[in-house]
Amino acid sequence: MTADARAASRPDPLARVRPRLTARAGALVVIVTLLGVLALVPARAYLDQRARVEALELQAQRLEDQNATLASAIAKLHDPAELERLARECLGMVMPGEIAFVPPDTAASSGC
Repeated sequence: MTADARAASRPDPLARVRPRLTARAGALVVIVTLLGVLALVPARAYLDQRARVEALELQAQRLEDQNATLASAIAKLHDPAELERLARECLGMVMPGEIAFVPPDTAASSGC
């Protein structure tokens, strides 16, 4: 055997040895991958529900604001001065002894 043949058959100590994938490591990779895939469904459901909760909270806030506006309108309707104003503007009512005058062009566009 020549020197060149001996050098070719001898492993190079500087060459990198690639680690082999053992059966245990392969099974671990498969299990971790499977758990990751199975975790996607609950995570997606959680994110969908969180978005829905935020949308419902926003809708609830808008409805509370609308309820407050309507409650103040109801409170105004209990005021006798407001009722008189509405009766005069919307219904064209007058107090006894007063003379009613309604211009013809504003009668249809009173907005009440």
